[in-house]
Amino acid sequence: MRAEEVRRHISTPLTTPVYPARATRFTDREYLNVVYRTDPEALRAVVPEPLEIDEPLVRFEIMKMGDVEGYGPYLECGQVIPVRHGAEHGEYLHAMHLDNFAATAGGRELSAYPKTIGTPALFPDNGALVGTLDYGTQRVATATMAYKWEPLDLDEARAQITVPTYGVKIIPGRVCELARTQITDITVKGAWTGPARLTLVPHVMAPLADLPVREVVSASHIITDLTLAPSVAVHDYLAR
Repeated sequence: MRAEEVRRHISTPLTTPVYPARATRFTDREYLNVVYRTDPEALRAVVPEPLEIDEPLVRFEIMKMGDVEGYGPYLECGQVIPVRHGAEHGEYLHAMHLDNFAATAGGRELSAYPKTIGTPALFPDNGALVGTLDYGTQRVATATMAYKWEPLDLDEARAQITVPTYGVKIIPGRVCELARTQITDITVKGAWTGPARLTLVPHVMAPLADLPVREVVSASHIITDLTLAPSVAVHDYLAR
C-alpha cells in the first residue's frame, strides 16, 4: 500500500474501517436527563482549566439512539458538567459509557468524547421512564422519571441539547487539548419534564458516584433528530 493510499484512510485497522468518514445523522435520539446538585470540591477535582464552575451541578444523561447512520442503534450513558469558558456557558463531557464499539472508537478518535464500555438501558416501566447503567455484571446507576409527566417547551428542550460542549483530547506525547463542539442541526420531536430520582453506586471502573447526588434539580425526556458537528481545539495544554 502506497503512502498516499495510507493517508486516505481515517481509522485503524487500516483495511477495516469501523466508522464512516462523514457527519453522523441520528434519527429518534431519545434523552433522559437528570440534573442534580453535587459536592463542589468533587467537581473542582475533575473539571480541567481553563473551564470554570459557577454552580455545583451535574447532568446525568442516558441516550437511546434509535437509528444511527454508519453505526446502527445503540445506547449511551454519562455525566456532563455545566461550565464556563470565558464568557461562554457550556458543558464539560466528564464520562460516557456505550454498548457500541464503533461509536466508542469514533468518538475517541475523531473528537474528544470520553467514551468507554458499559451497558445502558432506557425503557418505560409502570408509569416511569427508567434509565440504568451496568458495568459488567454490576449496576452503577438508576434514574427514574415520571413518564411524559408535563410537556416541556420545545425551545427550552432545544437549548438543553445545543449548548456548546467541551472535552479533553489526548494522544500521549503528541496531543493534549481542550476541544469544543456544538450541535446546531437538530429537530426536537417531543419533550417532557417531571419529578425524578437518581441513584449512583460506587464502582472503580465507572466512578459516577464520585460526583454524589445531593439534590435532584430537574429532569427532562427529549426525542430528537440531529447531526453531530466536528470539534475544534480551543486550548493547547502542551503550549508553553
